Amino acid sequence: MIETFHRIKRLPPYVFAEVNALKAAARGRGEDVIDFGMGNPDTPTPKHIVDKMIEAVQDPRTHRYSTSRGIPGLRKALSGYYERRFGVSVDPESEVIVTLGSKEGLANLAQAITSPGDIILVPNPCYPIHSFGFIMAGGSIRSLPAGGEMNQPLDQFRRSFMDALTRAVAHSIPKPLAVVLNFPQNPTAQCVDLDFYGEVVEFCKHHEIYILSDIAYSEIYFGEVPPPSILQIPGARDIAVEFSSLSKTYSMPGWRVGFAAGNKQLIAALGRIKSYVDYGAFTPIQVAATAALNGPQDCVDDLRRMYKDRRDVLVEGLARAGWEVPSPEATMFVWAPLPPRFSNMGSLEFSKLLLEEANVAVAPGVGFGEYGEGYLRFGLVENTQRIRQALRSMRTFLSEGS
Repeated sequence: MIETFHRIKRLPPYVFAEVNALKAAARGRGEDVIDFGMGNPDTPTPKHIVDKMIEAVQDPRTHRYSTSRGIPGLRKALSGYYERRFGVSVDPESEVIVTLGSKEGLANLAQAITSPGDIILVPNPCYPIHSFGFIMAGGSIRSLPAGGEMNQPLDQFRRSFMDALTRAVAHSIPKPLAVVLNFPQNPTAQCVDLDFYGEVVEFCKHHEIYILSDIAYSEIYFGEVPPPSILQIPGARDIAVEFSSLSKTYSMPGWRVGFAAGNKQLIAALGRIKSYVDYGAFTPIQVAATAALNGPQDCVDDLRRMYKDRRDVLVEGLARAGWEVPSPEATMFVWAPLPPRFSNMGSLEFSKLLLEEANVAVAPGVGFGEYGEGYLRFGLVENTQRIRQALRSMRTFLSEGS
């Protein structure tokens, strides 16, 4: 019998597994672990969204199979969101599709468009599905270094990214099929502007390369100017599709509802695959998601303020402990360079040490790709009281032997 199947062999060992095992063992001993490791929102879904789900589920007609493309009302709500937020009109019939979270959408689109050996350009470090979705589909990944230089000016980031993109296209055989973008980025929290998107669109149109953009954190921002959509660039939808999710915006991670919008050919390809593998999210969930998008948005403002407060408490507290960490402009993450005294240890070993000595769990940067080495990701998923508790433990740990 085959011991390891081909697609499984292409997946590396799960880097986070070691930290997760130590975390479980500590909790098994009754220790209080403060967990910043996973981007799993800890606040309840807003009441009006839950109430709409309860109302919908009481109608037995909603208990039947749904539709893999998403119910019409939700697709119209998503189209309305793009119009309000970005000033972009997308056709709810041909340019929008509902997904089971952005992760499922990206993985199924990879299955739809990737042939064995196709080259996909992916920023590194990155959210794992951005690369492994295509690896599972038989593609080959070429990394675009997009690491932790968070303090560099945006113009400098744009030049370095475009240089990496140009080199990758020049030295890839066959020509790359697609490039993945994710801004605001997980894990680094890097943000970009419309000038950045415009340059990428112009380049990719010239080279006939698809753009797959993930804007799951576009509503979790802390400055005056909200993050843009690539679909705001004229002609972008000729080559681009954009994914997002309600998980973070409305604190709905377990509901598993997201969407893709943009290029008709890519949306149709994703719809074709989904028609074979799922019947769409449970209809009451889609009804509730419609209420989220069409209803009052105060809850989004509240979540944004909450994450900003948590960011400030964490970053300022780490600075007082002698650990200087850049303050992110968006996302629910803080991307932290290893403290100088531990810079040679590596992110995985330092993550394990931080858990053992301070009962604080974080995500090692190397788990997001080789260019994530030397960094840690803190998820802002503990309340400010717990963050301060973690800071006291980390301050004690960092001061020992210094």
